[in-house]
Amino acid sequence: MIPARRRSRPEPTEIGWREFIGLPALGIERMRAKVDTGARTSALHATDLEPFERDGTPWIAFTVPSPTQRQPVRCFAPIADRRAIKNTSGVPETRYIVQTPLVIGRRHWTIEVSLSDRTEMEFDLILGRAAIRGHNFVVNPGKSYRAGLPDLPTPHHAPQEGAAPSLEATVPQVPGAYQTAEGKSQ
Repeated sequence: MIPARRRSRPEPTEIGWREFIGLPALGIERMRAKVDTGARTSALHATDLEPFERDGTPWIAFTVPSPTQRQPVRCFAPIADRRAIKNTSGVPETRYIVQTPLVIGRRHWTIEVSLSDRTEMEFDLILGRAAIRGHNFVVNPGKSYRAGLPDLPTPHHAPQEGAAPSLEATVPQVPGAYQTAEGKSQ
């Protein structure tokens, strides 16, 4: 009898306890994130939360006052859920959840993030274990910024000379639609 062959799995990608990430559908090209395997859900620093309805679907408007951005970013996204999540003190609080593409290094996929006022926290984004599970990462708690800067997707067509590509052309497709404060659909 011939032994069954095991499928070889590629070596995991090492990331550090903090990394630069991108959230291109929200207009955030680069942000410092803490990779926190002790946190289940990812949390994004967001203020000025305003839920509303668009065509019968619940949406939320919020501001991301990131220090790595030139100015605060006003974002609009469909609400994926509302759930109780324990804050850093262990006290449950009800938070809005949105789905958005995440870029870390050269890889991208869609994650869920809760929206929370993290004004007193060092990092604007906590990347929880649910966001990285199944993506073949290993977290090295003694290292930082192993993935490099986010390699944002490029447009499918070449922009005109001297013109910057539109954000709309650089965003991976996710369920629902996103919109920046400038009114561009994502």
